[in-house]
Amino acid sequence: MKIRTITSIGTAIAIAIAGVLLVYAQQQPKNEKALNSNMGDMAMEEMNKRGDHVMGFDHTKTTHHFRLFANGGSIEITANSVSDTDSRDQIRMHLGHIARMFADGNFKAPMLIHEQTPPGVPVMQKLKDEITYSFEETERGAAIRISSKNPDAVQAIHEFLRFQIKEHKTGDSLEVGQ
Repeated sequence: MKIRTITSIGTAIAIAIAGVLLVYAQQQPKNEKALNSNMGDMAMEEMNKRGDHVMGFDHTKTTHHFRLFANGGSIEITANSVSDTDSRDQIRMHLGHIARMFADGNFKAPMLIHEQTPPGVPVMQKLKDEITYSFEETERGAAIRISSKNPDAVQAIHEFLRFQIKEHKTGDSLEVGQ
């Protein structure tokens, strides 16, 4: 009789422990996702702080877009407000400078912002003489059109721009557009 009671108590404890472990295991992915999301948010905020410093304007007052085209792509930045001429002028100054730097094979700015060499950069540096960087002002900012006739350069440009889309979470298409 005593052995049965002890066995029943042991079984009940084992079932209770298994239940607690099951609940913990079910909640763990949610906790990890929340932790990863918070870490992702913190990393994004740090990247934005570095970007504000390197670019010279507040990312919260501007919008970035990265577009992929058959012969390359574009980097486009606009001031969110038509009346924000300070951001517009800073964007124009920054992208004009970046177009010249990239044409020289200098990609230090994105490396400083992202704390790594973005994909595509080594090939873009190697093939810099086969890539054209055209700066143009837009109504509320500016754009850099990046193009090449070299398929390897175009592939590298696409890798670079896809990285930017993902890192900056712009929501732009990762597919080549018109």
